[in-house]
Amino acid sequence: MILVLGTVRLAPDNLERARAAMDAVISASRAEDGCIAYSYAQDVLDPTIVHVVEKWRDRETLDAHFRTPHLQEWRATWDDIGITDRKLTIFDIDEGSPI
Repeated sequence: MILVLGTVRLAPDNLERARAAMDAVISASRAEDGCIAYSYAQDVLDPTIVHVVEKWRDRETLDAHFRTPHLQEWRATWDDIGITDRKLTIFDIDEGSPI
């Protein structure tokens, strides 16, 4: 299983403008084969930080995700909505267990 975890920075006054593009990429990504989870969350203490959490069946499905039109469309909005300071890490993990 593959996890993608990290953060991006978004100017807080752009959050509402970014929401439609975020909704579109989240919905399309969740519908992809191999996507187990896909979400963005605004940080409670720093509203300029958006946390990214993705869970994929394997590296092949993540690589296919990188080639999708909806991800390319999402990335094309970054300059306009002020996405900066992208810090994402890919983890190859075994299955987890509840705490």
